[in-house]
Amino acid sequence: MATLYGISASPFVRKIRIALAEKGIAYDHDPVIPLSAGPEYRKISPLGKIPAYRDGDVTIADSSVICAYLERTHPQPALYPSDTREFVRALWFEEYGDGGLVMIIGPNIFFQRVVNPKFLNQPCNEELVQKTISEELPKYFDYLEGEVGEGGVIAGTRFSIGDIGLICPLMNLKFAGVDIDAKRWPKLARYFDHVTARPSVKKIFDEDAAAFGV
Repeated sequence: MATLYGISASPFVRKIRIALAEKGIAYDHDPVIPLSAGPEYRKISPLGKIPAYRDGDVTIADSSVICAYLERTHPQPALYPSDTREFVRALWFEEYGDGGLVMIIGPNIFFQRVVNPKFLNQPCNEELVQKTISEELPKYFDYLEGEVGEGGVIAGTRFSIGDIGLICPLMNLKFAGVDIDAKRWPKLARYFDHVTARPSVKKIFDEDAAAFGV
């Protein structure tokens, strides 16, 4: 059986868990924490980051690479649109989540309100949290409000890697006690509710919410 490495608090690990659930792939989960990962883990993930994935004699690091591998080895149901325009759109929103939302929500909000006090015995920098919510997040949400539409998916007509890439950091925002303002961003708020109600997402959302005491 394949093994996924990394704690689910990471939106990147969560990406793989959702992709595996969508494709119905059984796996073992080893909740590796990057800071405590030893040299053996470096053989699987040379940069020491999570997630990593082992499938027989194949080892892979990086969430986007792992998702692409899963698509090639288990093509159905497809998580990448077949239409070229929608394919690149899905990839873009995966990157918007990975390289945009995660970089803001992770260190400035989720780590401050959840990881620091609950796991590291460190204080929350609430000033940084509030500054990020008021000054940084709005520009990201303004863009998404104009892109998510009313269909409940970000690219094409089916749930895709783009939706997975977006929802994972937004889930961490929710775990940190921050809701999407439905008056200011009504389409984005509906999109969040729609995606988190999807069975593959809801199961993981509920598990992580319980782990964080939400």
